[in-house]
Amino acid sequence: MISVADLLTNNRIPSNYFATDAYVRGDLELGLLENRQGDRLLAVPETLIQGIYAGLDKETGQASRLVLFNCGRWWGKNFYVRFCEQLTDYYSVSPADMPMVEFLQAMQQCWITHGWGKIELDQSYQHRGFLVIKIWNSPFAKLAPQGKQPVCFLEAGILSAFFSQLTGRELHCIQTTCESLGSDCNRFVIGLTKRLEPAETLVTNLDHEAIIQQISR
Repeated sequence: MISVADLLTNNRIPSNYFATDAYVRGDLELGLLENRQGDRLLAVPETLIQGIYAGLDKETGQASRLVLFNCGRWWGKNFYVRFCEQLTDYYSVSPADMPMVEFLQAMQQCWITHGWGKIELDQSYQHRGFLVIKIWNSPFAKLAPQGKQPVCFLEAGILSAFFSQLTGRELHCIQTTCESLGSDCNRFVIGLTKRLEPAETLVTNLDHEAIIQQISR
C-alpha cells in the first residue's frame, strides 16, 4: 500500500515504464523518435528487414542463420543492460528484487512498444529444466522468406542472451514453431546448451510437444 509519506516525497505513482504513449516520444518537424529518457529510437522499415534477410542469404547462404543468431546475442546482451537500467531508475529497485509479476509485465509491454509483437512466458516445462517463450505477430517471422523450418534466428539470439544475463547461466535457445510456417505463434525453448543441442536437427521433422519429449529424456 502506498503511504501519504511516500506521496509527499515522490509525487508520482509508478505505472508500466514501457507504456507506449509514455515511452515513445517524437518530434515530427525533426523526424526524431526518442524514449522517455531521451535516447534515440530507430524505426526499421519492412523493406530493410527483408533486405537484411535477402542480403545475408545471398552472401552467406546457410550460414545466415548463425549470423542472425549471433547478431541477436549481441543485441540481447545490450538490450538486457538497458532494460535493467531503465527499470532500476524508474522503480528505484533492481529487476532482481522486483516482484516477478511486475518484471514480466514490464518485459511484455517493452516487447509490444518496440514493435516486436506480443510475448508470453510458459513455465509448464520448468520442472524439466526448460522455459518456453511464445511470441505472436513477430515482424521477423512475417518478413522472412518462407522455408521448411523456423526463421526467427535473430529473436532466438536475443532471448538466449537476455535470459543468460537474467539467470547468470549460459543458456541456448531454439525455435520449435513459426508463424511463417502457419503456426499460431512462434515458440522458443530456452535451456542449457548441452540439453538443447539434439533439438537442432528435430525442428524440421517433429512438432513442439514431440521435441520437448525428446529433449526431456
